[in-house]
Amino acid sequence: MATPAEGRWFHINKVIGREGPFAGEGFTADAEKTRNFLLNECKILVIGAGGLGCELLKDLALIGFRNIDVIDMDTIDYSNLNRQFLFRKEDVGKPKAEVAAAFINKRIPGVKVTPYFGKIQDKDEEYYSQFNIIIAGLDSIDARRWINGMLTNMVSVDEEGNVDPDTVIPLIDGGTEGFKGHARVILPRITACFECSLDAYPPQTNFQICTLISHPRLPEHCIEWAHLIQWPKDWGATKFDADNPEMVKWMFEKATERAAEYNIKGVTYRLTLGVVKNIIPAIAATNAIIAAAEANEAFKIATNTSGYLNNYMMYNGVQGVYTYTFEYEKKEACPVCGTSETTYEISKSLKLEDFMELLAEDARYQLKKPSLRREGKSIYMQSPASLQEATKPNLIKTMGELVEEGDVLDITDPALPNIAVNIRIKFTD
Repeated sequence: MATPAEGRWFHINKVIGREGPFAGEGFTADAEKTRNFLLNECKILVIGAGGLGCELLKDLALIGFRNIDVIDMDTIDYSNLNRQFLFRKEDVGKPKAEVAAAFINKRIPGVKVTPYFGKIQDKDEEYYSQFNIIIAGLDSIDARRWINGMLTNMVSVDEEGNVDPDTVIPLIDGGTEGFKGHARVILPRITACFECSLDAYPPQTNFQICTLISHPRLPEHCIEWAHLIQWPKDWGATKFDADNPEMVKWMFEKATERAAEYNIKGVTYRLTLGVVKNIIPAIAATNAIIAAAEANEAFKIATNTSGYLNNYMMYNGVQGVYTYTFEYEKKEACPVCGTSETTYEISKSLKLEDFMELLAEDARYQLKKPSLRREGKSIYMQSPASLQEATKPNLIKTMGELVEEGDVLDITDPALPNIAVNIRIKFTD
């Protein structure tokens, strides 16, 4: 008669203990050895403990992963309870990572989930290097770009361009929006990275701080000024709540006053709500499907029982159930993993502040707070404050005044950790 432990791993033993037509190259049918790695040695990091994260933690723990860390910077809200099933009413206001970890640890024997309540940017290379696989359940493009850049930067490459496989940490990314979702496998510097496919995501609406402060031109500029600049001045550490009508009304009134100063029309309550409130529909069934796909890829990579996804799977459940897989190709000019620089054609009369807005709107880069240098000389720096103040006068200068034909700009941005985007300037006039 099978013991409870043997019974628990009965189905997994059948997969890892025998050869099969889909097994990966070099697979050895050694159930005990593979199970020992899966249960005791393999370390998994789950980024996000929301809709996808809750499903991921449950799936990973039930298929044999027992050493799991989870990072999330959010606390539990009432609106989470309808789909994020690891949380209860009494958990509202508590950190998602801590509550989710405690639930899994209590419910599934032998599993150790270690939580961290904070941002992924709080951790360094040493922290991320301890994991065998990293799985993302994020709803933020910026966070995906950051972890993609971090893991890519951690890969060692020799002078001939050969990648050290021991420094490659697979990143499994997933995302959902309503009845649609995707899962993908990224092997940094081997397959296409997240940045290679950035132009598939529409640029998020964002504006340079200097535009908001100095010369707003659009009603959206006035709303963002009230949101990002005036709110902290008047309300201090109080967090803005887009679901609070009184707070939204305050935001609308401040934006209207700002618009009147610059003779800008078009600020409405509805537009204000649209700018400050970013709503992504979430459906529990879609989260479950995409999380299951991600966990399945993690199992295949950890056990080599099957070839992993190469490299993108999309799901559409709007009018039935439809999935499709294809391979994203690496881009030679990718700012994160590419090997070639990009030539950027602009007019000499283009002002630096307008050039920075072009970079923010360009689907290839989508830079939010870029700092620019040329041949070691600072053109505009976001920090420290003293250097930002010193380079601020350059914002109204033309690119013809600041750079020469053929100059290469080194551009850094918080979205791309330890990585510089190289752009060669070519004038059109």
